[in-house]
Amino acid sequence: MTIESFFSPRGVAIVGASTDPMKLGYGVARNLIQSQYKGAVHLVNPKGGTIMGRAVSTSIAEVPDPVDLAVLIVPAAAMPSALADCGARGIRAAIIMAGGFREIGPAGAALEDEVLRIARANGIRILGPNCIGLLDTHYPLDTTFLPPPLPARGDIGFLSHSGAFCAAIIDWSRQQGFSFSRLVSLGNQTDITETDLLALMAADEHTRVLAMYIESLPDGKRFIEEARKVTKQKPIVALKVGRSASGQRAAASHTGALAGADEAYASAFRKSGVLRADSAEQLFEWSRALAWLPLPTGRRMAVLTNAGGPGVMSADFIESHGMSLAEISNETREKLRAILPPAASLMNPIDMLSNASPHEYATSLQILLDDPSVDGVLLVLPPPPMYSTESVADALIPIISNSKKPVTVALMGSNLVREAWRRFNAARIPTYDFPERAASALSCLVHRAEYLRELESDSTPASTLDHAAIHSLLDGKPASWLDPEAADRLLTAARIPTAPVKLARTADEAASLARELGFPLVLKIASPDILHKSDVGGIFLGLKSAEEVSESFDLATRRAKEAKPSARIEGCHLQRMIGSGQEVILGSTRDAQFGPLIMFGSGGIDVEGLKDVAFHLAPLTVREADALIDSVWAGRKLAGWRSIPPADRAAVREAVMNLSELVYHHPEIAEIEINPLRVLEKGAVAVDVRIRVDKVK
Repeated sequence: MTIESFFSPRGVAIVGASTDPMKLGYGVARNLIQSQYKGAVHLVNPKGGTIMGRAVSTSIAEVPDPVDLAVLIVPAAAMPSALADCGARGIRAAIIMAGGFREIGPAGAALEDEVLRIARANGIRILGPNCIGLLDTHYPLDTTFLPPPLPARGDIGFLSHSGAFCAAIIDWSRQQGFSFSRLVSLGNQTDITETDLLALMAADEHTRVLAMYIESLPDGKRFIEEARKVTKQKPIVALKVGRSASGQRAAASHTGALAGADEAYASAFRKSGVLRADSAEQLFEWSRALAWLPLPTGRRMAVLTNAGGPGVMSADFIESHGMSLAEISNETREKLRAILPPAASLMNPIDMLSNASPHEYATSLQILLDDPSVDGVLLVLPPPPMYSTESVADALIPIISNSKKPVTVALMGSNLVREAWRRFNAARIPTYDFPERAASALSCLVHRAEYLRELESDSTPASTLDHAAIHSLLDGKPASWLDPEAADRLLTAARIPTAPVKLARTADEAASLARELGFPLVLKIASPDILHKSDVGGIFLGLKSAEEVSESFDLATRRAKEAKPSARIEGCHLQRMIGSGQEVILGSTRDAQFGPLIMFGSGGIDVEGLKDVAFHLAPLTVREADALIDSVWAGRKLAGWRSIPPADRAAVREAVMNLSELVYHHPEIAEIEINPLRVLEKGAVAVDVRIRVDKVK
């Protein structure tokens, strides 16, 4: 059976229906009947009798055809028996509302496992347990026990890990002027997860945007795969809670230390095209904009207002959200001058002055929308002193509704704008209490439009990595940090240029190797127990003679023993000095849910202090690699900055792409850090490399 039956059942059995208005079994029966569901409604209770004038069956076995879906409102302890009865009756979809499972501890988890075992043995799909059910406002279908009535027909699909949040949002949405197409409370997700429902929700013709309240993602990789398919067609907006949870791993490298759980979620959303909201209000403010407004073709926005202060405020928020104020053409200014008072400000933001009429609002908006340099408009409408706000709304609605460019409305006020708010919402034009929210909604539309355009030009170059050599180097390696020479060979096979490393076990051997390698040289303490060599004074640069190398060897080993007496000292590593250039850090660590995260940022000893780093999930496309590099100062200054000469950005991108391919295809690599990757005028060289391998689970 497929999960479509949850949304289009021919018949629903409510097991545990009750005559008591204070019980959930009554609430579910009431809602299903009052929702005007057109299928068969079967009420089940061992006591029999009638509920709301309908006969009650004493067991599931007595329920007549058709019946595809069971809503089980029985105690947790009785759930295995009830589910087995559903299987015997041929019901293949069940909603389990009861709590008392995994969320209460080991005993509940064992009971939940037993329920899942019975469901699978009988071919039953489960929504829940510990959920409030689902609803479809268009079918219509309401299997929840929430206070009636069923929400009005809407166009936002909503998936939530929290049932209580669903209940609050439904009530709040009525006051906010929007509604849902479908809503699903997922509960413990013992079987059906949010990922299972993505495609089904998006395929619904009435759903224009999918909103999600997420606490965790059980299968992060699959979520990315499914979400990427959906976001090509319809937008997804997600609110991920628990951002500050102490899920950050302890790790020995800078990459691992800086890559917290939230960075993995942020990267997963970027990779899959999911727009991440920062609050519940923003989740639905963005969803309304995406459902009701066209997408812009660029980031150039105009502001139209009758008040100078809110206009300046709007300009600030447009720029703080990564957009820009459009350069209004001379032709547009002349058209505005012809209809507005001489004192009106015709430089964007456009201030029509406080006594702007409905005609002036509407005509000015149309003039701005007709300007090719304007990609969208933020319209600010506080109560006009000489006109009713609703009369302005009536003049604006036809223009906004017919525009191919987005217009967000900051409708400022309360009682004086209430009727205007009602008319805008009836016309499916989203309004916002203040300009910052209207600007945020515009930025959401911009990001959605840019994501769709970027998909058209995205690419992944042909591989140049020597995967056979990489497999050979990693095969049979114990869980440990690779020695520098092995790490050097691994990066060479991954086509990331390195400065070859040689190990000297004595001062005399160091002097001899120095003569072979040539000068100048770098000497570094060699110890599997000392990962940050500069912390113990174990790095010497610019050594120009065998004598300097020998002396530095003795000094490095002495300092290391003094700083860490228990550390194993293998000797010192020697490398040729690399020419001057910009230093960046490049690394990867493996997230338990999403896989390898690539880190890029400012390198050297200040990496954790500066925290000029960004992350993206592997594998990277060319677009994603460029975005990762450009997202931090380390990447932007590769073009040169004041006294800093330009460096080879193309070589950096190639190294980022090759590292991404390396860690994605070789899960034995648990952690890798190149710090620094020295970027020269031509080329880039990995100067210091640490690689930790682990057993593949």
